[in-house]
Amino acid sequence: MTTNVGAIDRVLRVIVGLGLLAWALGYFPGAAPSPWGWLGAIPLLTGLAGSCPVYAILGFNTCRRA
Repeated sequence: MTTNVGAIDRVLRVIVGLGLLAWALGYFPGAAPSPWGWLGAIPLLTGLAGSCPVYAILGFNTCRRA
C-alpha cells in the first residue's frame, strides 16, 4: 500500500475518527450515543495507516513529494 495521505490530512482524520468513536461510545455529555459514530473507525484507520483506498481510486495524493 502506497502512502497517499499527507501529515495534515492524517492528523485531521485521526481527530475526526476519535471524535466519532467517542460519540458512538457516548462520551459527549448531552448527546446520545449513536451507531453512526462507528463510522469513525474508517478515518481513524486510514489516518493511522497513511493510505486511503478512495484517494487511490480517484488518483488523489496529499503527500509531499521529495
